[in-house]
Amino acid sequence: MRDFWNFYSSNRIIFGRGGISRLGSICAKRGWRNIFVVSDPQIDSAGHVSSLSKSVCDSGTNVRLFLGGVAEPSVDLAIECIEQAQHFVPDVIVGLGGGSNMDLAKIVSCGVTFDGSPEDYFGFGKVPAPTIPTVCIPTTSGTGSEVTHAAVLTDNNQNLKVSTLSPFFRPEIALVDPELTISCPKHVTAESGMDALTHAIEAYTNVHYYDMPVPDDVEMPYDGKNPMADIFAEKAIRLIGSHIENAVHNPDDMDAKSAMSLAATLAGLAFSNAGVALVHGLEYPIGGAHYCSHGAGNALLLPFMMEFNRPEREKEMANIANWLGVHTTGMDLEMASKSAIEKVSELKKTTGIPMRLREFGIDQSELEGFAEKTSTIDRLMQLNPRKATKENLLEILTSAY
Repeated sequence: MRDFWNFYSSNRIIFGRGGISRLGSICAKRGWRNIFVVSDPQIDSAGHVSSLSKSVCDSGTNVRLFLGGVAEPSVDLAIECIEQAQHFVPDVIVGLGGGSNMDLAKIVSCGVTFDGSPEDYFGFGKVPAPTIPTVCIPTTSGTGSEVTHAAVLTDNNQNLKVSTLSPFFRPEIALVDPELTISCPKHVTAESGMDALTHAIEAYTNVHYYDMPVPDDVEMPYDGKNPMADIFAEKAIRLIGSHIENAVHNPDDMDAKSAMSLAATLAGLAFSNAGVALVHGLEYPIGGAHYCSHGAGNALLLPFMMEFNRPEREKEMANIANWLGVHTTGMDLEMASKSAIEKVSELKKTTGIPMRLREFGIDQSELEGFAEKTSTIDRLMQLNPRKATKENLLEILTSAY
């Protein structure tokens, strides 16, 4: 039994509308002269790259842009981006966009600092020392990558999404400007928002830190459910329950957009310490084999995994129902916990998330292989509050199919 827990974050979090205009002065004060920006054509078309460039160029710094970012970036793309950054010799890497761009920026910071290929750092604790600093600026409200220690790439050789986790990957600065999410397409707002909900719910319902099956002297990528992560998870769930539908269907509602930006960052703080579990574990092989966004895959699987875990987390799920706006007065614990799952399914439907795995073009014959791959992801299997076998995982996928 572990008798302690840890909590980590980005070194500095800047939150507020118009915050991107502060980047130039921040870089100047820190002596960052060469700034390498990782982004993509869609973010450029929305005008966010020019806003960033204006801010930093006005302060007399040099900027090099990499606009080749894509959803679910591959190892090959990461190598290409690293090579361009190495020629520029940057002082800081800036990730501007969704989680894919921010994750790519973290990988680039590692590749510029150390020798080797991105594959050399897959897993936890493989990054040997601090990398050059990163600044992460989200344009979606979902992944929480601006405060996390993880970066995900797609390994096309294995048809699997693979994580690199390191305490050195936490960004030096998380700059969260809700105005940048106004241009976010409706479906991306929905998928990223439900991704944030997944992060918060998994963090809140994971294995407790004192039940983590490892000795005290072993450093883990996640510490399990703990009191501080619970605080951030609860606030994130409350914000999402109150604002996600408005953020999706009324994209000019800045109060809703700001609330979702805050929720995503809070959920990132929660899950990057308490961990995620088998919603993510099941999504990784699915997302690696079929194109679906990480957020859509997580959102689709979330209620099915909640149903599996409910016997171990009835009280927590009853709380989640209440935080999502369900009136649970008069319900017993079983009914209240089930209402949380019903509410999550309702949010999937009202925000336009696919309801079944077959909608991703998956063949039912693939499910056993997905269950097999998930069963090998030990860190996520250990964090799930209810122990799952490969057969359990196949049953969950079949229910979701």
